[in-house]
Amino acid sequence: MKIAVYTIAKNEEQFVTRWYESAKDADYLLIADTGSTDGTVELAKSLGINVIEIKVDPWRFDTARNMALDALPDDIDWCIALDMDEVLQWGWYSDFKQQVQPSSTRIRYEYTWSWKADGTPDLVYGGDKIHKRHGYRWKHPVHEVILCDGVEVQQWIDYVQIHHHPDNTKSRASYFPLLKLAVEEDPDDDRNAFYYARELYFNNLLDEAKKEFLRHLSLPRAVWKPERAASYRFLAKCEPYQKEYWLLCAIQEDPSRREPYVELATYYYEKQDWANCLLYCDKAISIQDKPLDYLCESFAWGALPYDMASIACHNLGLRTAGWWYLENALRHEPDNQRLIENKRFFNVM
Repeated sequence: MKIAVYTIAKNEEQFVTRWYESAKDADYLLIADTGSTDGTVELAKSLGINVIEIKVDPWRFDTARNMALDALPDDIDWCIALDMDEVLQWGWYSDFKQQVQPSSTRIRYEYTWSWKADGTPDLVYGGDKIHKRHGYRWKHPVHEVILCDGVEVQQWIDYVQIHHHPDNTKSRASYFPLLKLAVEEDPDDDRNAFYYARELYFNNLLDEAKKEFLRHLSLPRAVWKPERAASYRFLAKCEPYQKEYWLLCAIQEDPSRREPYVELATYYYEKQDWANCLLYCDKAISIQDKPLDYLCESFAWGALPYDMASIACHNLGLRTAGWWYLENALRHEPDNQRLIENKRFFNVM
């Protein structure tokens, strides 16, 4: 079994050594450089990484990644698409070889996308960029995905983990026009419709975002409930005067998600509707299984629902219940001074 780790890069000199150290156990390393003007190419070559220099004009990520994939030797069995700002965790090579099944064609694994201020994981979900050498191609100009042209067999592998440590100063302005292009190329693609709508929202184009979220929800292929619920949640942000309605739609679409319950509880908190605030905090807290997907947001899984519930209980005269919620809020944020003061207040009531 031969494993290759491959990527595309442009002006990533700061990440080359870290990338190499995490991936160096692989049987083959490849960087497809797309026009670096720093020392990316020279440093990579000095470390023994195979480097090819490619030109993609007009730029699109899928073309660049497919050029990198095509440059891998034919006798490679498995490919790991590892971006320059990502790192494989120690021991991945032996864990992979021990666990991979002969019938598998794509591997899923634990992927940490973002980190809290204290350095602990924030957004964690199942990655899917480990695939067989043959039978796969990248698609879409941006937010590209690797697709199988035959029968796919997925397998989850424990202990193989990839961590994301991005350069947050790097501009991603090119993503917006590329997402627009992706939607124009494949208007029925539900994933791109959702991503494009979200990008419109992030650029404060609320009317256009609303139309695109509604279009996403109308697509026949838009059947994944977590993403549909997320569209409703964004509609609540686009139309704050309809927030309650859209958040109730999100809950109805996928009642297994904490996020819309916490957002609706926040809506009632701001209106000082303490009974409904407590009701929806309780509904959120009752969901104990944290999904392993990119739409799972940390605000719903931390202190917030317990914190709001404790304040709601105080205003409803439910001292014992309020104490319990406050203790659980402090379990998530033990150094939060406001929560500590609230606890002192409960003690003297």
